[in-house]
Amino acid sequence: MSPAVFSIVGHSGSGKTTLVVKLVEALSAQGLRIATIKHAHHLVELDTPGKDSYRYKAAGATMSMLLTRDALQLVADARVEREPAQLASRFMGEADLVLAEGFSHAAGDKIEVIRRACDKPPRCMIEDGLIAVVTDMDEIYPQLPHFGLEDIAGICQFMLDRRTCRA
Repeated sequence: MSPAVFSIVGHSGSGKTTLVVKLVEALSAQGLRIATIKHAHHLVELDTPGKDSYRYKAAGATMSMLLTRDALQLVADARVEREPAQLASRFMGEADLVLAEGFSHAAGDKIEVIRRACDKPPRCMIEDGLIAVVTDMDEIYPQLPHFGLEDIAGICQFMLDRRTCRA
């Protein structure tokens, strides 16, 4: 069974990463296994040229896993599976819930962080899968659930309730 996936979306500087960190802390404290996926718009070096795992990928491995005493890192081809739900299903089956940062154009449930101080319009519409907003602006999508920027408990409960409804 694939874990529930929620994309946290918003403009740069809106507070997405801060929110994801707080949600991971709160949900993990409840005993849940939380996985995260971050979408980067720029080129990121995932492995160091010359290292073994890099050499394996360069030789044609579709996946390369590096295991240390305390951690695991997986580098895998993602030519087909590029949406959060596909990635979660393929790689994060042990998680209870997946928080994806970004992916505003991907299918799936989205919670947008939008603050008056950012002075930008919403990034997503309801038709894009927007299910709630974390905001200090009451006028943005009044038909959707609104959460304050510090209402971590409320956001967590909303996601858990929605996850339960889908199961």
